Order: sequence, then structure tokens, then C-alpha cells
Amino acid sequence: MPQKISKRTTAASVSLIALAGAALGATVMATAEAQDNRSVTSDRVAPVMAPSFADLIEHVSPAVVSVEVTTEVSGGVAGLTPDALPPGFEEFLERFGQAVPEQQPRQAQGAGSGFFISSDGLVVTNYHVVENATEISISLKDGRELDAEIVGTDEPTDLALLRVEGDEFPFVQFDTDPHYRVGDWVVAVGNPFGLGGTATAGIISAIGREEPNARYNGFIQIDAPINRGNSGGPTFDINGNVIGVNSQIFSPTGGNIGIGFAIPSDVAANIIDQLAESGSVTRGWLGVTIQNVTEELADAFEVEADTGAVVASVNAGSPADDAGFESGDIVLAIDGDEVDSATDLTRQVGSLRAGETYRFDILRGGDRRALNVTIGIRPPEDQLLAEATPDTPSSPASAETSEFGLSLAPLTDATRSELGVADDVRGVAVVDVDADSEAAQRGFAPGFVITQVDGRRVNTPQDFNDAIERARSSGKSAAALLVNTSRGTTFVALPLQESDAG
Repeated sequence: MPQKISKRTTAASVSLIALAGAALGATVMATAEAQDNRSVTSDRVAPVMAPSFADLIEHVSPAVVSVEVTTEVSGGVAGLTPDALPPGFEEFLERFGQAVPEQQPRQAQGAGSGFFISSDGLVVTNYHVVENATEISISLKDGRELDAEIVGTDEPTDLALLRVEGDEFPFVQFDTDPHYRVGDWVVAVGNPFGLGGTATAGIISAIGREEPNARYNGFIQIDAPINRGNSGGPTFDINGNVIGVNSQIFSPTGGNIGIGFAIPSDVAANIIDQLAESGSVTRGWLGVTIQNVTEELADAFEVEADTGAVVASVNAGSPADDAGFESGDIVLAIDGDEVDSATDLTRQVGSLRAGETYRFDILRGGDRRALNVTIGIRPPEDQLLAEATPDTPSSPASAETSEFGLSLAPLTDATRSELGVADDVRGVAVVDVDADSEAAQRGFAPGFVITQVDGRRVNTPQDFNDAIERARSSGKSAAALLVNTSRGTTFVALPLQESDAG
């Protein structure tokens, strides 16, 4: 019954539109007759010229392919797994001698997009499209289906390079030095929802979009409609150059809402070149822990700009250590290219070639200087993140003083044991934090160790107090504390005017 109502309603709506059109037509005809059959000419109304991308799409679409993958996932017999059993049903089966269905691997199908970048069969797509794939095939516009193999992948940038046997494939090229702007037209071609070659158009909505999973590139945001299955497909400019690789969408429903993200072509070209050459990617490594220069840290360091990246710690034996970097240095530029933030520094260093020497402009103690650094190869992420998180202290150590809501104590063997502080860490321990304090608002927790205040090393609560008083006496509005935590070393600025002793 609801279907009939819906159809009648739709029919009625269509009828209303048709009738309105008829009435309008009659009015126009009557007006035309009243004007002695004179018509409105084009010289009175400026024509609206909508852009056509037909020639562009016809030219580039043969190079765009659909990528079909087979993966192996865990699953139960007929979808019945132990986790899916009703409460108590597992015991019921065992009571009557029936085996509980075991998880069995099963095959799953997935699809994405890709594009040829060479006539001899190199295909670019996303890492997440081919992740854990046991079989990969591509479908061309001319109807051919070809098996593909993985040449190499790079998870941090979500890029993968495939190869198919053959030659004389139609291909497109990356724009390795793009100069696009917000508002420029773009065209996306891909395989949304498995429909095959589909083209959509829109504009660049934003540049340099930061996303949590994008450590080495800022995304291009586009409003050209892209959906599931467009992953790995190209984003073209109006000249037919690839300016991006579609990677992600922002959507509460999984469908297009006009917010898509593409990996910039200059980033992608560098990664794909490395994958084609060696099947893997190496990134430059400086060997420092860094963070943004906030307004408060800029006040504490007595520098004018809140740009650049401040060095919180230097890895022993790293390229930065060999070049003479120190904690508290603010990196301003690399070979003349300005550094805007900690993320920008990570991306710039990651793109540098290992073994080559680069000039780093830094601020140290308010003075600008240059350090020449021979860049190393970035170690694997699991190696960089291998530091274990210490156990939560069972009870606070005996505090000798407090400041900013911090209860502090010297780092004795007993304190180290209670707080889980490593033997090589030097400083004054945070053993308790007032929940309503300034320090609590800035993330301080028991187990943190304050190693420096405004560049001065502190080993006792009295050292800490003296350093704070020196900062106050100098007229500073904030003090920069270098803090060792379970996740590494970081600077924290505490406003001096809001300090609360006791």
C-alpha cells in the first residue's frame, strides 16, 4: 500500500510540473502574439557558457583502470562464528557433543581505481586498495582484464605501484611541479561503487589539508564527487595532467558529500619513482623530537614569531647530534625553504636524500645560526616507537615542594622505581598533580620528569624554584619546561602570571 501511495504522489508531482509548463507555455505564446511574433534575441541576454570536459575525459580515460582485489579474511562456517553465537549457545553445543564452529579463512572481494603511468604496464593505486591482497586484476576501458603484481607499497602516503604484463598501454603523467590554486577546476576519473569508468568534475576546495594519517603530505581537498571505489584514481587539471591521487573522503554515510582528499602529485611522483626503482621507500632522518612553537613557547623563548619547529630532544648518534643540534633550537628553514610547523619539518626532512648535506637555519638563545646536516635514513617506525610505557606508580613519592599545582621530588632510586623512570633520565620528578591546577590543564601527570627550565638543567625542587624565579625576575610571561614523558621529550610553557605556589 505505501508503494502505491508513493507512486501516486510522484505521478501527481510530475503532473503538476507538466501543467505548470503548459500554462507557462501558453503565457509565452500569448506574449509573443502580443508582440507581433517578435522573439527575445541573444544580443539581449548574455549566454552562460558552462565548461565542457568531454575532450579531456576522452583523452585521459583510457589510462584509468579498475582494480579488483581478492583478500583472505577470518570468518566462520556460513557466517556462524563463536562471537556470533547467542549467549549460552556455545555451552549448549558442547553439552550435546557438537563442535563449536571454528573461524575459517574466507575470500573477500574489493575494488578501487588506478591509472597507467607508463606504456609498459606500471599502474598507480592506493596502498589500502591492495593491502593484504592475494590476487589483483585490473580492468581496462577497452574491456581487457589483466593480472597485476605489486611492485612496491608505501603505507605512510597510502600509495602502491602495480605492474601488468604488456606494452603500449595508454598512460598519463604526474605534474611534478604543480601550481594549482583554490578554485581551479579538476576532474576525477575512477571506479565508484564498481561501476567502472566514471568521470566527475569540481574545483579545488583547499590545499595542504592536515589529516592525522598523513605524516608526509598535506592533502588537496576537492569537491568533485568521489565515492567508495574511487580510491587510487587520478585527479586531473584541465590540461590532463595528474595533480593528485584520490585517497580519502569525509562522509558520515560513506557516500559523497563534496569533501574528498587527494595526495598531491609532487609527493606521489617522488614516492612512485622510488617504488619503481627499488620497490621500497627511504626517507630522510634528522634524529630529533620536535613540536610546534606555540605563542606561549615563543614568549618563553623570547622570539617574535610562533613559526618553525622547536627541538625537544636530540637522539644520541643521530645526524642532528653529529651536526650540533641542541634541545631548544628552533628550526626556521632548510636550504632556504621556510619551516612553518613541526609537521612541515617532518615532511621536508622526509623528502631529503640520505647521505646529502643540507643547511638548517635555526634560532638558539635568540641568535640565528646555520648548521650543516648530513641526512640519514629514517629507521622503521616500530623501531622509533619501541620505547615502552612505564608502569603507573602505585603510590606517590614523598614530595618536597609544589609549584603550579605540581608536587616535585628528587629522582632517587626509590622515586625512579615508584614512577617507572628510566635510569638515564635526569631531572626533578613530578609525583603528584593538583587536578584543578594550571599544570593539570596542560597534561602533566605523575611520572613526568622536568629536565630543564628555560634552558637550565634542574635536578632538585629547589633548582626548579630558582629557575622559575629567574624567569619571573626577567619579566617573562611564561617559562619553557622541557619534560620527559613516557612518549618522549616535549616542551611545555607555563604562564608565570598564573603560577600558584603551595
